[in-house]
Amino acid sequence: MDHASEKRYFGTDGVRGRVGEEPITPETVLKLGWAAGRVLGGGTVTDGKVIIGKDTRISGYLLESALEAGLSAAGVDISLLGPMPTPAIAYLTCTARALAGIVISASHNEYDDNGIKFFSPDGEKLPDEVELEIERLMRQPMTIVPSAQLGKAERFPDAAGRYIEFCKSAIPHKLTLNGLTIAVDCAHGAAYHVAPNVFAELGAEVIPIANRPDGFNINRDCGSTHPQMLTNKVRELGADIGVALDGDGDRVLLVDHNGELVDGDQILYILATSRQAVGQLNGGVVGTLMTNLGLEQAFARYQIPFRRAPVGDRYVLRLLKQEDWDLGGESSGHIICLDKSTTGDGIIAALQVLQAMVERQQSLAELKHGMEVFPQTMINVRVPGESAPRHLNIEHCQTIQAAVRAAESKLVSNGRVLLRPSGTEPVIRVMVEGNDPEQVALIGQELADVVRSAAVSDELRATAV
Repeated sequence: MDHASEKRYFGTDGVRGRVGEEPITPETVLKLGWAAGRVLGGGTVTDGKVIIGKDTRISGYLLESALEAGLSAAGVDISLLGPMPTPAIAYLTCTARALAGIVISASHNEYDDNGIKFFSPDGEKLPDEVELEIERLMRQPMTIVPSAQLGKAERFPDAAGRYIEFCKSAIPHKLTLNGLTIAVDCAHGAAYHVAPNVFAELGAEVIPIANRPDGFNINRDCGSTHPQMLTNKVRELGADIGVALDGDGDRVLLVDHNGELVDGDQILYILATSRQAVGQLNGGVVGTLMTNLGLEQAFARYQIPFRRAPVGDRYVLRLLKQEDWDLGGESSGHIICLDKSTTGDGIIAALQVLQAMVERQQSLAELKHGMEVFPQTMINVRVPGESAPRHLNIEHCQTIQAAVRAAESKLVSNGRVLLRPSGTEPVIRVMVEGNDPEQVALIGQELADVVRSAAVSDELRATAV
């Protein structure tokens, strides 16, 4: 059952929005913390605790305090991590035997956005049913436990050190990165004090960049969403590989020694074929509706099973578990290695690729050879006044669907068209893929113009579900 239309606050990746606007206001986040504390604590005062981590946005101080107050009012203890990557919070939630983990982050978005996402005691995203129960309770009057039962807050000891050791354990203990020069773009985000140390402690010469957060520069012209600075740095310094993380460290893109970008689909290709070569690929690979057609065709040549999930790492994870496979991810760089971590982890995915480079004695450029990347264009069409475009059923908009059919007839069997409302931003994403880059760009712009026109008309608004 699809619960997306039932939710007011939760999207595909937690609760997200512009700081100071609903739902990212102190009042709503306070209520969210209280409701989450009541639901996750079983509705009673509990001996368990909830751990809270954040990225480096200036608003993290504000939202952390609001969550802390709400959880305390529900009688739940809090353990504060400070700035830590999202996958670190998932891992530490498990090892601390916590009731839940909470991440304050808007991932790859700019600093004036922020969000709240939750992990279960198993280090996985909360089920839809739990998110719906939290939302149901948020509609109730807020009550506070007696003073003697209020939750207490403390600092989590050596969170960075514990996570660094966990990341290092994801590759064989005798394998080193000696002789490799790695440029690491930390996006001025949550991994700024962790990622460079992981690679350095494994023996690499590390060149850290975008590792000086000031609360406002997260993801600004850096990181996995803006990798040009990293590609320039790799060429300039002659590095063997560049690693570009996003603001909360759960995405990664790579740059080879030629300065060419290696996206999430190519990373999946490298990991799957490398594992298959040594008999360690468990089953197949899960991608998404956005996964490049070239990856699907490459896997067909290698006889590697491949399935597509809806966009969102939670859906990739769900399908991986259904198939009992280990490897999946998204073009954007969310890579899940279930045999290594419970969620997407940019550092661990990079380490898996580095392991393949060392063991196969090949460069990143050589490892990615064999997968043809089909030209793809992506245009985000903003929906005016729409905070949750996932509620718009564009399949029922006749004008848009006619334009889609026309586009598909032009591409014949050599491409794909995909339109989808974002679960994290007020935009509709228009994707066109094919083997002719000029045709792809032209069709993409034509479709985007149709969607943009419909977005301001009653026709698209009428498709809300």
